[in-house]
Amino acid sequence: MASDNQSPTFMLLFRGTDWHADMSATEIQQGVQAMMDWMARLAEEGKFISAQPLEFAGMRVSMRNNAVAVDGPFAESKEAIGGYTMVKAPDIDAAVAIARQCPMLKHGVTVEVRQVATSCPVAKAHSMHVEMAEVMA
Repeated sequence: MASDNQSPTFMLLFRGTDWHADMSATEIQQGVQAMMDWMARLAEEGKFISAQPLEFAGMRVSMRNNAVAVDGPFAESKEAIGGYTMVKAPDIDAAVAIARQCPMLKHGVTVEVRQVATSCPVAKAHSMHVEMAEVMA
């Protein structure tokens, strides 16, 4: 297992921007405080790297019919990414265990856990393919 300083980095993506819709101001403040307390605990444990909320509105840029298309704002607020937290964990299972402790889960937020790549996997695969082709030539 890697030491804490060499642990892989994972991004926890929080999906759902309407978690507070049916809550009172006091309940919203309690939810926000629970999230802050959770992140403070992760920092004390040396697992927290950074976190940032995102604005609710956003746009999606893609290619359709050989033309760049822009969609948004998102119709489904449950699918919109509301923010992220970066954490250190020895593996994906440990990162999922961290995500399972997120206090926003009880308010309908979902957490997507993704390991941050140290290099582009597509570029790496392409490079390996080119090396194989050169060896086979």
